Amino acid sequence: VRFRSKQWYQRRVRGQYVVHRPLPEKEGRKPRSKAPKIQRLVTPVRIQRKRRVLAEKKHRAEKNRVEAAAYAKMLAQRQKEKRQALLSRRRSSNRTSTSSA
Repeated sequence: VRFRSKQWYQRRVRGQYVVHRPLPEKEGRKPRSKAPKIQRLVTPVRIQRKRRVLAEKKHRAEKNRVEAAAYAKMLAQRQKEKRQALLSRRRSSNRTSTSSA
């Protein structure tokens, strides 16, 4: 992993993505310009990262929704089975009591 200093990054990025303001020319010197300092610069890497984070967030929400639906379905099935077992026990106890009477 190569270490790149903050100044190297700022020089490189300031040249690419920032609007430069030309300074008044002095005789005998080449033209110069100024650029603002970088705080939150929108670079292609940042855009890509944001897109990826949002896609992951969407994927997580969809996955959670699907899993919640499956869980609710499973709970409903268990409740239905429990209810049927309870009703069958009641029916069987009713049958035995009526036949013995």
